[in-house]
Amino acid sequence: SFAWIFNEYPSFVQEDSRRFVSQETGHLYIAKVEPSDVGNYTCVVTSTATNSQVLGSPTPLVLRTDGVMGEYEPKIEVQFPETLPAAKGSTVKLECFALGK
Repeated sequence: SFAWIFNEYPSFVQEDSRRFVSQETGHLYIAKVEPSDVGNYTCVVTSTATNSQVLGSPTPLVLRTDGVMGEYEPKIEVQFPETLPAAKGSTVKLECFALGK
Protein backbone atom coordinates (compact mmCIF):
# COMPACT_ATOMS: atom_id res chain seq x y z
CA SER A 1 0.00 0.00 0.00
CA PHE A 2 1.06 3.59 -0.59
CA ALA A 3 0.94 6.61 1.72
CA TRP A 4 2.63 10.00 1.84
CA ILE A 5 4.31 11.79 4.74
CA PHE A 6 3.99 15.58 4.81
CA ASN A 7 7.20 17.15 6.20
CA GLU A 8 7.94 14.77 9.11
CA TYR A 9 6.79 11.38 10.37
CA PRO A 10 4.09 10.72 11.59
CA SER A 11 2.32 13.53 9.71
CA PHE A 12 0.63 11.55 6.93
CA VAL A 13 -1.24 13.23 4.07
CA GLN A 14 -4.94 12.76 4.72
CA GLU A 15 -7.06 12.11 1.66
CA ASP A 16 -9.90 14.57 1.25
CA SER A 17 -11.69 16.47 -1.52
CA ARG A 18 -8.33 17.87 -2.77
CA ARG A 19 -5.90 15.04 -2.05
CA PHE A 20 -5.88 11.47 -3.34
CA VAL A 21 -3.26 8.69 -3.21
CA SER A 22 -3.46 6.14 -6.02
CA GLN A 23 -3.06 2.62 -4.66
CA GLU A 24 -2.35 1.51 -8.24
CA THR A 25 0.61 3.83 -8.95
CA GLY A 26 1.45 5.45 -5.60
CA HIS A 27 0.98 8.92 -7.10
CA LEU A 28 -0.24 11.72 -4.86
CA TYR A 29 -2.73 14.04 -6.57
CA ILE A 30 -3.43 17.49 -5.14
CA ALA A 31 -6.14 19.62 -6.72
CA LYS A 32 -5.82 23.41 -6.46
CA VAL A 33 -2.58 23.77 -4.51
CA GLU A 34 -2.76 26.09 -1.51
CA PRO A 35 0.03 27.72 0.53
CA SER A 36 -0.58 25.17 3.31
CA ASP A 37 0.46 22.42 0.85
CA VAL A 38 4.03 23.76 0.63
CA GLY A 39 6.55 21.39 2.21
CA ASN A 40 8.32 18.08 1.73
CA TYR A 41 6.45 14.94 0.64
CA THR A 42 7.86 11.45 1.17
CA CYS A 43 6.28 8.33 -0.30
CA VAL A 44 5.93 5.33 2.03
CA VAL A 45 5.39 1.86 0.58
CA THR A 46 4.18 -0.84 2.97
CA SER A 47 4.26 -4.53 2.08
CA THR A 48 1.06 -6.13 3.33
CA ALA A 49 2.77 -9.55 3.27
CA THR A 50 5.69 -8.64 5.56
CA ASN A 51 4.37 -5.40 7.09
CA SER A 52 7.72 -3.78 6.24
CA GLN A 53 8.02 -0.18 5.02
CA VAL A 54 10.29 1.59 2.57
CA LEU A 55 10.52 5.39 2.42
CA GLY A 56 11.38 7.34 -0.70
CA SER A 57 13.38 10.54 -0.86
CA PRO A 58 11.58 13.75 0.16
CA THR A 59 10.14 15.77 -2.72
CA PRO A 60 9.69 19.50 -2.04
CA LEU A 61 6.55 21.26 -3.20
CA VAL A 62 7.08 25.00 -3.63
CA LEU A 63 4.83 27.77 -4.91
CA ARG A 64 5.94 29.59 -8.03
CA THR A 65 6.81 33.23 -7.42
CA ASP A 66 6.47 34.38 -11.05
CA GLY A 67 2.67 34.20 -11.01
CA VAL A 68 2.64 31.76 -13.95
CA MET A 69 0.36 28.79 -13.60
CA GLY A 70 1.17 25.57 -15.39
CA GLU A 71 -1.52 24.79 -17.93
CA TYR A 72 -2.81 21.33 -18.62
CA GLU A 73 -5.03 20.47 -21.50
CA PRO A 74 -8.26 18.93 -20.25
CA LYS A 75 -8.02 15.15 -20.39
CA ILE A 76 -9.13 12.01 -18.62
CA GLU A 77 -6.23 9.89 -17.43
CA VAL A 78 -7.26 6.25 -17.24
CA GLN A 79 -4.99 3.30 -16.56
CA PHE A 80 -7.43 0.42 -16.57
CA PRO A 81 -6.16 -3.05 -17.48
CA GLU A 82 -7.68 -4.67 -20.58
CA THR A 83 -9.41 -7.20 -18.36
CA LEU A 84 -9.94 -7.21 -14.63
CA PRO A 85 -10.63 -10.65 -13.20
CA ALA A 86 -12.46 -10.50 -9.89
CA ALA A 87 -13.84 -13.12 -7.54
CA LYS A 88 -17.54 -13.05 -6.80
CA GLY A 89 -18.20 -10.88 -3.74
CA SER A 90 -14.81 -9.15 -3.91
CA THR A 91 -14.29 -5.38 -4.09
CA VAL A 92 -12.84 -3.80 -7.22
CA LYS A 93 -11.47 -0.24 -7.32
CA LEU A 94 -10.97 1.54 -10.65
CA GLU A 95 -9.18 4.89 -10.64
CA CYS A 96 -9.95 7.63 -13.17
CA PHE A 97 -8.59 11.17 -13.05
CA ALA A 98 -9.78 14.30 -14.81
CA LEU A 99 -6.92 16.73 -15.32
CA GLY A 100 -7.05 20.23 -16.67
CA LYS A 101 -7.72 23.85 -16.02
